[in-house]
This record gives sequence, C-alpha cells and structure tokens, in this order.
Amino acid sequence: MTGQKKRNQAQSDKILLETIIEAVKNKKGKEIVSINLKKTENSVCDYFVICTGESTTQTSAIADEIKDKSRELADTSVHHIEGLTESSWVLMDYISIVVHIFLKDQRGLYQLEDLWGDGILTMHEDI
Repeated sequence: MTGQKKRNQAQSDKILLETIIEAVKNKKGKEIVSINLKKTENSVCDYFVICTGESTTQTSAIADEIKDKSRELADTSVHHIEGLTESSWVLMDYISIVVHIFLKDQRGLYQLEDLWGDGILTMHEDI
C-alpha cells in the first residue's frame, strides 16, 4: 500500500470510528471503549469498539444505528454481523474495525478489554 493510500485508509478509519461511537451514543449505549490495536501483535483488526446495552432490544437498536450511520456518514457497509438473533453479544465486522455490543453480563464474562490489554484503550463519555 502506498503512502497516500495508507493516509486515505487511516482517514477513512478515523471517520468510521467516530461515526460508530456517535451512533452508540445516539442509542444511549454505555461504557463505550475503543481499543487501538494497530501495534498489537496478531490483532484481527485495527480497532475494537466495545459498548454495553441494557436490553436485547437496545443492543439491536445500537447495531441498527451503527449500520445506518456508517453507510450514511462514512460511506461504509458492514462486512459481517453475528449475534442479532439473541442480541446478548452482537459483533459487527467492518474489517479494520470490529464492534462488540454486549449485555452487561456477557461483557463481564468475556472481558475483551483485559484480553486485548496491549492495545491503547480510550474511554468515551456516555450521553
């Protein structure tokens, strides 16, 4: 990848990351965290975004909002979604960014922030 393409991809990732975080806030997601994994060995993507919903209805609404806003504002479609049937843990794969929307119990069980503790963790204020 050339230097210009890398800069364009980094800018696109930044826009998508900001869009995802704002979409989570729009639907009142809690405990919003992003983890920069770019310098983490064996990472599956560049960023994780992790948040908590208070009900399966809310986790589904957050996923829908992210999907809609990423298409509208970042001109990006989700590559793959898992977990919408039960909605206790919804995973959204945007290739460079993977979003995890958890119910509180599920988030506590998997503790992704600890698992990927080598990354740079940023807490985002809830609305």
